[in-house]
Amino acid sequence: RDTVSKLGQVFRLVLGYLSWPLVFFGGLLGAYYAFASAKPMVGFVAVYAAAVFILFLLEHYIPYEPGWLQSDGETVNDIGHTLATKGLLQAAGLIAAVFPMYAANILQPLAALKFGLWPSDWPMVLQVALAVVVAEFGLYWSHRIAHEKLFFWRFHALHHSVVRLWVINTGRFHVADSLFKIAMSQIPLYCLGAPLHVFWWLGAVTAFMGILTHCNVHMRTGPFDYLFSTPRLHRWHHSKDLREGNMNYGENVVVWDHLFGTYYNPDRPSSTDIGIKGQIARGFLAQLAQPFTKNGVREILGLPKRRS
Repeated sequence: RDTVSKLGQVFRLVLGYLSWPLVFFGGLLGAYYAFASAKPMVGFVAVYAAAVFILFLLEHYIPYEPGWLQSDGETVNDIGHTLATKGLLQAAGLIAAVFPMYAANILQPLAALKFGLWPSDWPMVLQVALAVVVAEFGLYWSHRIAHEKLFFWRFHALHHSVVRLWVINTGRFHVADSLFKIAMSQIPLYCLGAPLHVFWWLGAVTAFMGILTHCNVHMRTGPFDYLFSTPRLHRWHHSKDLREGNMNYGENVVVWDHLFGTYYNPDRPSSTDIGIKGQIARGFLAQLAQPFTKNGVREILGLPKRRS
């Protein structure tokens, strides 16, 4: 029994080191074959679903915080927000990336300038790396602004209201919050003339990184922490302590966190005391409507309601 127990501990330790690169790079490999198939989007959805299922299993085998395995009563709402943002809006983003590329040649006088800057002769892997860094600039600032400006925080607070992190609440974003992020990250790429497949790959990187940063898996990411937005870094970002929570704004990579002084990675286990001081409404539709009312905003901020 002792031998079996020790082997189990060793296996869990090894799995902790291997799980992040296997899911991320394995997911991208699956995306490569999906994008080369006759039905690229269907294939990608299948690969993404497989990655979610693998992380769900890992959460129960090597959880980072066992207490996060308990239900918080928000699963249905989390799925609803995921479908509304990561599903419909991301699909709309892909469509919006295609149509203007054809229409701009006729409708926009600066079309030649806009579409002549992208290095289309580069290998696709370098084009995708460039797209990730360029898009991340918009993602970083849209995320940071959402923390520093009340008008935007009222929408972003929904994402930070979770009291546990797990793979299913990855897409818990208000629609308005997601629209802001999509605009800030994709418009620069459109103006540079990035081709459609670059948008596909950016979406793939963001999708796999998202489920990894929110999963409740005890992953040991080591050197990956200095380049990518890892679960360890993102747990600090969800901390109730604003000295920790207002850091690590990167969604895919943390290059802009390094440059703008918001990279945070102390030498201790990342926080499990997460959430906000305010109160988010119960129910999917109520959560969508809450930021648009004065009392709703006061609830989000943890302030008493005003009497009518």
